[in-house]
Amino acid sequence: MPLTVAVQMDPIERINIRGDSTFALLLEAQARGHALRYYTPDRLAMVQGEVFTTAQPLTVRDEIGNHFSLSNAERVPVSSFDVVLLRQDPPFDLAYISTTHLLERVHPKTLVVNDPAAVRNAPEKMFVNDFPQLMPPTLLSRDLAEIKAFRAEHGDIVMKPLYGHGGGAVFRLTREDLNFGSLYDMFASTFREPWVIQKFLPEVKDGDKRIILVDGEFAGAVNRVPAADDLRSNMVRGGSPKETELTPREREICKTLGPHLRERGLLLVGIDVIGGFLTEINVTSPTGVRAIKNLGGPDIAKLVWDKIETKRKGKA
Repeated sequence: MPLTVAVQMDPIERINIRGDSTFALLLEAQARGHALRYYTPDRLAMVQGEVFTTAQPLTVRDEIGNHFSLSNAERVPVSSFDVVLLRQDPPFDLAYISTTHLLERVHPKTLVVNDPAAVRNAPEKMFVNDFPQLMPPTLLSRDLAEIKAFRAEHGDIVMKPLYGHGGGAVFRLTREDLNFGSLYDMFASTFREPWVIQKFLPEVKDGDKRIILVDGEFAGAVNRVPAADDLRSNMVRGGSPKETELTPREREICKTLGPHLRERGLLLVGIDVIGGFLTEINVTSPTGVRAIKNLGGPDIAKLVWDKIETKRKGKA
């Protein structure tokens, strides 16, 4: 049965369709005959406890420079949609958190993917700390004495914002790096939250593996290899996608995480693994779907929609 599918995302005219996972999900939904509706987060409103949005019918095309068309906007209850794809990009700030509170009022009658309450409670660099046995040595703090002690123990470290995204403000500091004091001051004046300090993993030169799980099951993976002059492997920062296979350790990580993801309603998740260590669990708007398919891997968008349709049938 055709579904009415709304997508809550950033401005669609700005996306790079060659690598955009949201766009892959929209193409597959349209191919299956589902009716697409588009809105940006600022168009949400709540009146007397009921959530509304001003949405536009959307048509998508896999054509660079001509990838979408929108029809006339209409103000409608969010509960009138069968499915909402929660696909706006971080930053995971109070604006983002506010939208999860609004969408929580319609879920699960309207199926929100991913579950908005679970997204709110599972920030990528916080949720991962539920699995310390899978992680590299990690500290969350803004306390100078704590950070100095961690650095003294582990030597080379990486510092990054707790709610950062896309590789922004990620720094490596060697044991004797004289920039430590200045970097600490910059972080302390920029970020009110604790930040993440991790032992540096030299294996990052060989790649940061993005592994996609759909409803808790391994679906596909891509190895993102950083440029020779950069620490960061994010593809938006110049990382190169490469074919890859899972190691036994990575399969163990997926097996450990799977039940927890299903329990929370986190249907589409991207995890990051470096040298056999889990570094992040991405639940807000995970990427990698198109890169995996482009490298000859599975069409993960099809797997996601198979799961969504099955869940909607269960509600019929």
